[in-house]
Amino acid sequence: MTPFVTADGLRLDYTDQGQGPAVLCLPGLTRDLRDFDELAAALSGVRLLRLTPRGRHGSDWAQDASSYNIAAESADSLAFLDFLGVEKAVVIGTSRGGLQAMVMAATAPERLAGVVLNDIGPELSADGLGRIMDYLGIAPRAQSLPELVAALRATMGAGFPGLSAEKWETLARRWFDVRDDGIGLTYDPKIRDAVIEQSATPAPDLWPFFDLLPAPLAVIRGANSDLLSVETVARMKARRPALISAEVPNRGHVPFLDEPQALAAIHAVLEQV
Repeated sequence: MTPFVTADGLRLDYTDQGQGPAVLCLPGLTRDLRDFDELAAALSGVRLLRLTPRGRHGSDWAQDASSYNIAAESADSLAFLDFLGVEKAVVIGTSRGGLQAMVMAATAPERLAGVVLNDIGPELSADGLGRIMDYLGIAPRAQSLPELVAALRATMGAGFPGLSAEKWETLARRWFDVRDDGIGLTYDPKIRDAVIEQSATPAPDLWPFFDLLPAPLAVIRGANSDLLSVETVARMKARRPALISAEVPNRGHVPFLDEPQALAAIHAVLEQV
């Protein structure tokens, strides 16, 4: 597979599978293309493109941590479409990936055939942001896989009830670097520094960016999400009456996208495309 290299020389990990309309999957703040494993197994009839942002598992880390910002990551995503010769794609953006989609709508709207926002919107709840900062860039205390699984179930179990022991182990291995000699992060810890530095200035109003997102547009919310509130989704619907919305039970931040409710929303967007 030909490597994709950004304008500043970073090699980013990606997958390109299937045939059909192009669907670009962009993961969350600390996540990578493996977060769409469930979707890849459940969705057919599309060309599924998955990109891991700079500084995350499988992709090069940036020397300049300030490049860990949504504008730079959005530019990388657009360059990735250029690299593949894809003129237009449906973007499925999970969390920060959805914020990327909003920036892309402002900078290159002609490249978006439709958008699915996975548990993200123009307003982010303080509780969810605080939880993210509690762990961002900090190596886990767990020293073994069983300890890590136990810690995940203790902190996330209420938001994701009913997951099997096997699923928790799969997530632990996906989200962390599990080694015989301990547990590490799968991403550059300097992402924390970048987020703190960027938060020193007032956050932009994201509602105008949301208004620029093309139709068809969908939002998927985990029923137990602490980042995207019911009230924010209601405001999104009021501004965009044609918005396709789905709420996934027994999911916090974020749904896995293989749930029936999530797949129905994604298929609704694809059918309109």
